[in-house]
Amino acid sequence: MNREDFPLLKQDIIYFDNSATSLKPKCVIDKIADYYTNYSANAHRGDYDLSFKVDQEYEQTRTLVKDFLNAKSLEEIIFTSGTTESLNMIAHGFFEDLLEPNDEILLTTSEHASNVLPWFRLANKLGVKINYIPLDDNYYVTLDNLKKVVTPQTKVISLAGITNVIGDKRPIKEITEYAHAHNIFVVVDAAQMIPHMRVDVSDLDVDFLAFSGHKICGPTGVGVLYGKKELLEHLEPTNLGGGMNESFDSPDQVYLKPLPTRLEAGTPNIAGVIGLGEAIKYIESIGYTKINDQVHNLRKYLISKLLPIKYIDIINLESDSGIIAFNVSNIFSQDIAYYLNKYNICVRAGNHCAKILKNAVGVTNTVRISLYFYNTYEEIDNLVELLSDYDKIVKEMI
Repeated sequence: MNREDFPLLKQDIIYFDNSATSLKPKCVIDKIADYYTNYSANAHRGDYDLSFKVDQEYEQTRTLVKDFLNAKSLEEIIFTSGTTESLNMIAHGFFEDLLEPNDEILLTTSEHASNVLPWFRLANKLGVKINYIPLDDNYYVTLDNLKKVVTPQTKVISLAGITNVIGDKRPIKEITEYAHAHNIFVVVDAAQMIPHMRVDVSDLDVDFLAFSGHKICGPTGVGVLYGKKELLEHLEPTNLGGGMNESFDSPDQVYLKPLPTRLEAGTPNIAGVIGLGEAIKYIESIGYTKINDQVHNLRKYLISKLLPIKYIDIINLESDSGIIAFNVSNIFSQDIAYYLNKYNICVRAGNHCAKILKNAVGVTNTVRISLYFYNTYEEIDNLVELLSDYDKIVKEMI
């Protein structure tokens, strides 16, 4: 589906690493090239036509993102380098001044490092405690399991909307309703969520949300921090510098600009932001219904082909995204990735930055196939054929 839009697919490769980063359509590539070729000036800096053009394109993307997320105002959309920076800004710019010793942050063992390490740092720095929501038998999060571990000390619940190994979709709206009834903040890592489903922050009522452009066919190095305006007003900038201040005459006379500018210090990734806007328009032109139908059908087909292979252990038979994590008996996951690479098949192997997930699933490393709408049944057949001959795999490992 839409494969002709992706120049990289003209090469002789099969790309199954979409959870790490998605491919970029030509319209996004052209949009970025257009900026660098025709109006490569700085944003919010110049009193001349080229700079005005940059401002127009840059702020148009902010409007696109606002509408894409159904945020209430433009001030709630902050451009960052990606999910990682956004989550660090939330943890250290907002919660570091709010949390006290023995306050509790709830995570899960299936979170990405970007949604674990900033909270670990706060735990070490402030004496706050980290606790985990138990996963069910399919490694999913349920509201009932969440309720079992919430205590009067719980102040923050920080979860991926969809995880990057299990691929489970969390009941974020229900969790938020429960959390807010108990005066608990909700932070959502939407890096894997945004590529696969419409995210309506007003409906979900989350307090903060972060995502990266490169997961939805946009450029690397750009992302979004969404926060409710009344909360962002209290988020201390983690970066200080040009563009975000009104004036500074002495240490006690520093005046910052209003949102969103005060949280976007320095020269931004202008090309990235402009490319992100084009990527959002591209995704919306296809529609999430078509994207999800294609991914769901591809995943179902791949599972049906892998299940009969007795030496393949699938970790997440159930999943709400295009992720399949598995292992081949007695063969290291990275060796499987190297083997498939010989045949120009790109997969991910290892712990996938979810290093504490092993506590739940019992294995440290897996091979991860992550599908997107431009993958095909023929590509899956090629993969399965290579995985169906154990002797061939072992022979090529020698």
